[in-house]
Amino acid sequence: MHQISIATREQSIGISQVNEAVAKLDSVTQQNAALVEQSTSAAQSLRQSARTLERSVDVFHL
Repeated sequence: MHQISIATREQSIGISQVNEAVAKLDSVTQQNAALVEQSTSAAQSLRQSARTLERSVDVFHL
């Protein structure tokens, strides 16, 4: 009976560790998703700035 109790406790600890790891993975995934959104926004802004710059320098073509 004592061995069953020990095994159960060890399994419980293992499950807790897995739960913590999954929670950390979820957090990192959410952070990555936010970074993707920020990168997309920055890329769109850069694209618009490049278009504006292109129009501005078009007047200098020989």
